[in-house]
Amino acid sequence: MILVLAYLFMRKLQDQTDPLHALRQRGFDRRISTLEYTQHARCRMECRHISQNDINDVMRSGEVNYAKSDLEDNPCPTYALQGYTNDGQHLRVIFAQCETKTKVVTAYDLEKDFECHCPGDETKNSR
Repeated sequence: MILVLAYLFMRKLQDQTDPLHALRQRGFDRRISTLEYTQHARCRMECRHISQNDINDVMRSGEVNYAKSDLEDNPCPTYALQGYTNDGQHLRVIFAQCETKTKVVTAYDLEKDFECHCPGDETKNSR
């Protein structure tokens, strides 16, 4: 019982001293003013006809798919958000969320297959 109380106290103390840590523990932080896009994400978005507005739609209202997320990913946890855009595309967007920035890693159309040839695909497909 004492160990449980000590753990809860330490956790509360850490959350108070590091508000970003508290947000990360609760899930994806949607309060982002700007996003960075990886080269891979830009290539996939172009190939799959996904706009920055589409990414914003999913970031705002998509649901976190924890089965496709990796909260222990290094250097930053990755969150897979899924949802529909204003024009009806059903997307999954992978975001890497660090303490000071959020990056769009890649994006998928969940209803249409597109054959994309983006940098890094060959090493992924050879595994």
